[in-house]
Amino acid sequence: MGDSMQQTEFGLVDYQAQEGRIIIRTPRFDFDSFPQLAEKLVQLLSASVIEKQWDADIHSWLIDFEGYQLFLKSEHYSESVWFEALAIDDSKEELDFLASLFQRGF
Repeated sequence: MGDSMQQTEFGLVDYQAQEGRIIIRTPRFDFDSFPQLAEKLVQLLSASVIEKQWDADIHSWLIDFEGYQLFLKSEHYSESVWFEALAIDDSKEELDFLASLFQRGF
């Protein structure tokens, strides 16, 4: 088994360019452990958190990625984590770049 088979922590599940959404693969988490996971992810991306919101089952963090704002969301029942653009038309380049990062995995 070479290094290429190494399981990365974060990867791409689906890039829905039309919806401005990037669905990512993450280590397992629950509602209470998501914040630690999200902080790690935000740090890895050299992004920063602007605002954190949550309700019964969804965490929604507004983050700044290279001067561009997007949502990092998670739904713990389905263990889904995704990025969502605030303005899809203005953000194609950043979303393409982000999707390519996750495609490589890290």
